[in-house]
Amino acid sequence: MTEHLKIDMEKRACPSCETTALHFFYEVKQAPVHSVLLLHDRETAVNFPTGDIILGHCQECGFITNAAFNDAQQDYAGEYEATQGFSPTFNAFHRRLAADLIERYDLHNKHIVEIGCGMGEFLHLLCEMGDNTGTGFDPAYVKERSLVGESDKITFIADYFSEQYVNTPGDFFACKMTLEHIPNTAEFVRMVRQTVGDNPNKTVFFQVPNARYVLGDVAFWDIYYEHCSYFSMGSIARLFRHVGFDVMDLWTDYDDQYLMIAARPGKGDNPQLAQEDDLALVAADVAYFTDAFGQLAEDWRRRFTAYKRNGRRVVLWGGGSKGVSFLTGLGITLDDVQYVVDINPNKTGTFMAGTGQEIVAPQFLPEYKPDIVIVMNPIYRNEIRRDLKEMGLAPQVLTV
Repeated sequence: MTEHLKIDMEKRACPSCETTALHFFYEVKQAPVHSVLLLHDRETAVNFPTGDIILGHCQECGFITNAAFNDAQQDYAGEYEATQGFSPTFNAFHRRLAADLIERYDLHNKHIVEIGCGMGEFLHLLCEMGDNTGTGFDPAYVKERSLVGESDKITFIADYFSEQYVNTPGDFFACKMTLEHIPNTAEFVRMVRQTVGDNPNKTVFFQVPNARYVLGDVAFWDIYYEHCSYFSMGSIARLFRHVGFDVMDLWTDYDDQYLMIAARPGKGDNPQLAQEDDLALVAADVAYFTDAFGQLAEDWRRRFTAYKRNGRRVVLWGGGSKGVSFLTGLGITLDDVQYVVDINPNKTGTFMAGTGQEIVAPQFLPEYKPDIVIVMNPIYRNEIRRDLKEMGLAPQVLTV
């Protein structure tokens, strides 16, 4: 960072606890501002708009924010395609999570509101498995791309959840993989608190990426422009308490990749959970990430140099945000990797933002015969190995 920029950043307040205790530790210049828009030609993909990432760690609450984030560069409507619903591994998790929430919070014959519902798959599960009704908000909702179709139990509103919807009635409010996209976190969760009201029988449930997993794995591919907000158990609990929620439960799932919180309206002063005491742990994780990132990135660059020198055909498996961040973060070009595989048929024939690799279906691989497949999320390794074996392929499979 330049000295001027550093001074300007130091004046930034934490969006969660609203203090000014940010310590900046990671910077990426010119990252694609979107990673999962459907880009239909290579030129558009290669010249896609970019923005900077400057991560600041709040030493008061443990929250991590991209202080350089510009919300005006985001567009989640229409061509935004982030569903994971084509993966059996993910669908099994989704069904198990829905069953867990229904049991934990007695979600039977209730009205469920989901903020950031995507294509509606999870809301559909909650409504069908618990005999509930639902309202889903998401500007990217496209009925024709939904895997669950229409239901007379659910109303979908293809819009952002905003002040105009604060009177939406509901018994249970879910918000999965959305809060990390929102820069003004306290302001947003305050709005949810206003919507829920003071009825102590109402519950809110949020799911976000687990920042401690990202930092501990030095997973720079999990840091991308759309994700401007990063939480640990303690930092998300402190946020919810700050705006008037009592925290009921905190847990992780999906091999610790996802962090969950359940809360109810209150004063934020109910007894703290043991998991909330993590300020020192997060600070240590930030220091570890800072120390280890450079060497890990250099190791990957050396691998790709060797693959190219030896004429090895390399594909990435995972045409979403992790893949975009991995390729752009390492400076990987079309000379190094020509194709990225994704099982989502809506992505077939589109291109990776920033680097321009074509996204292909798995059925392309028997013709291409890759030597190396790099799996962008280790939780899908076994699923991908099975798919490769069924196609008669036996490449070297690596995971990030």
